Amino acid sequence: MTDRVRALVAAHRADRGALMPILHALQAEFGYIDPGVVPVLAAELNISRADVHGVITFYTDFRAEPAGATVLKLCRAEACQAVGAEQLIAHAEQLLGIKLGQTTPDGAITLEQVFCLGNCALGPAGQINGQVRGRLSPALLQELVR
Repeated sequence: MTDRVRALVAAHRADRGALMPILHALQAEFGYIDPGVVPVLAAELNISRADVHGVITFYTDFRAEPAGATVLKLCRAEACQAVGAEQLIAHAEQLLGIKLGQTTPDGAITLEQVFCLGNCALGPAGQINGQVRGRLSPALLQELVR
């Protein structure tokens, strides 16, 4: 993996703000950013490990472990909260047996929160493997999860 990280750094070294394109490339290729690459990135880019770690942990789309086969993101922004997002999240956690930020033990589904999908008029909204869905109800969510 270290050789591949160095190759991605070399491919993006001249990019403005090279760390972000490198992290996106790592995430795209491996599905996550292994914490073990932080020192390699820091050394290659001549920045601190704290800076690399800070960027990875600040942006919620970067993950430190592989996601499930299906990624379910539920919106918690104000418009969705006003129409039942918190109850939908509670239902999803109970249905899947996991909390936000976790993956089911079988690796099938990762449950995440997001703060606005731009689908406010159709809340509560969610995103399943990149596809935005609106007017989610516990029954519809259960059907989609199947």
